[in-house]
Amino acid sequence: MREPSVSAVNHDASGPVKDAGPVRTLIIGCGNILRGDDAVGPVFVRHLWERGLPAGVRCADGGTGGMDVAFQMRGVRHVILLDACRSGSEPGALFKLPGSEVEHLPPLAGINLHAFRWDHALAFARWLLKEDYPETITVYLIEGQHFTVGEALSPAVEAAMHRLADQLLAELRDAAA
Repeated sequence: MREPSVSAVNHDASGPVKDAGPVRTLIIGCGNILRGDDAVGPVFVRHLWERGLPAGVRCADGGTGGMDVAFQMRGVRHVILLDACRSGSEPGALFKLPGSEVEHLPPLAGINLHAFRWDHALAFARWLLKEDYPETITVYLIEGQHFTVGEALSPAVEAAMHRLADQLLAELRDAAA
């Protein structure tokens, strides 16, 4: 797999910060910032930017733009996706699954861009990127409680998000050392 030819651009509270090395890990937060716990992905990305990212790690706010997610994965070794879910589990429950379990979806015939989700983006990226598709994709889902427009993250989802941030940043810093 080729390394990306451009340098990483990370963000902190003041905006973009140029990083010296190639992007090895891309963390994408998906969800709708306006819909309560569905905002956990974009909020997570902003939280990581504020805390600081290890060298070779970049974050992207996937928002609700699934197709854009596919293009951002080109040539990156490891992609980590975070989104909210509704499985009927306890709010704040954290699920981890390999991207390989959701990247081979049925044909996307008839799907429109407004219904194009991150799982569709994985299937699309597998087809589009071929040898530039990430070696590893890890998906984290946090069980949401409230999805009403205008609500903040529920306490259970926010706590799970912070635990995941602590865990991932420790793992990524260890891997970079």
